[in-house]
Amino acid sequence: MIEEVSEKNIEEVLPLIRAYQEFYKVADISDLKNKEFFSQFGSSNSSGCQFLYRDNSEAVGFATVYFSYTSTITAKVAILNDLYTSPKMRGKGIGKKLIEHCREFAAQNHAARLQWVTALDNEQAQKLYDSLDTKKSTWHFYAYNT
Repeated sequence: MIEEVSEKNIEEVLPLIRAYQEFYKVADISDLKNKEFFSQFGSSNSSGCQFLYRDNSEAVGFATVYFSYTSTITAKVAILNDLYTSPKMRGKGIGKKLIEHCREFAAQNHAARLQWVTALDNEQAQKLYDSLDTKKSTWHFYAYNT
């Protein structure tokens, strides 16, 4: 079952966010900062929304969609910035269900596309992405820390 993350269930998604950040070797992980940051999103927020996946009653995955714009297609786009499934639940279609849910959410919010990036060494995730009806970008991702 997929549900929107809100103040009612934010505490359940925090351990998953922490595990996601540990996977990507984030320094100085703070549950307090995570709670403050992710509490700002919701379906009524034009910035984006976070979703939680439950297996029975247990929180086992999440995805976060942010909205932005791109001048190359002069349109609003949805960015799937976070996608995580707990290791014990991988391979059961949860990631795919979350992606499809986020794609529907993006369409309902008039985004022209849903897009995301992943680490080059995240081969397990790439297998999922390559199995979908998606196009792999040839663009390189750059970032400045400010």
